[in-house]
Amino acid sequence: MALSKDEQKKLAASTAVDRLIEDGIIFSGMKIGLGTGSTAMPAVTRLAERIKDGTLKGIKAVATSFQTQLACESYGISVYTLNDKAIEGHLDAAIDGADEIDDERNLIKGGGAAHLREKIVEYNASFLAIVADESKAVHSLGTKFPLPVEIIAEARVPVIKQIEALGAKCVLREGVKKAGPVITDNGNMILDCTWQTPVNPAEMEAKINSITGVVECGFFTKNKPAVFIAHADGTVEERR
Repeated sequence: MALSKDEQKKLAASTAVDRLIEDGIIFSGMKIGLGTGSTAMPAVTRLAERIKDGTLKGIKAVATSFQTQLACESYGISVYTLNDKAIEGHLDAAIDGADEIDDERNLIKGGGAAHLREKIVEYNASFLAIVADESKAVHSLGTKFPLPVEIIAEARVPVIKQIEALGAKCVLREGVKKAGPVITDNGNMILDCTWQTPVNPAEMEAKINSITGVVECGFFTKNKPAVFIAHADGTVEERR
């Protein structure tokens, strides 16, 4: 029987955590960034299981959202910030999900509106692992899943005009069960941007982030991850 997307996410997360422990990339006493969303949460759960069974001890976690922080607290995982003396601004590793992964291991992240904190954490980690179900693997980014761009509210109109000049269609993300736009953990708004034809994600990351009023975009191109993709047939593909 084929695995569902949720089952694939759990398989990818548990496989990644276990394999990275075996490879010595996740180890006792390490400083690890933990991502946000429906794929990252199973990784947090598996990490907690390996702490509980005694495989890992003294883990220092940096959470990328309130969701992740609450999950860590419920599992008894110690949570810090990058600014704490125990972390000193740098992590041994980070593990997270992604909304799209291309053939060059570039990513789109931010479906959960947490990509600013995720990027701060993951661009300050020596090793990044991404876990995903097979639907997240694509040949090019930005034409199907919208690129999230976190913006300052007062700059909404000029930012939209400048991103549209880069060929994208921009939509202000609206809340679910909330009147009005989505407001991030940082108090900002989100634009969801799509292109009709593929773009160069590294170039576009730099161009969008240079626009005044943009806080951060959801292209992740500067820290190439190890990728674990679970398939419906129960296999896990690893890309490094």
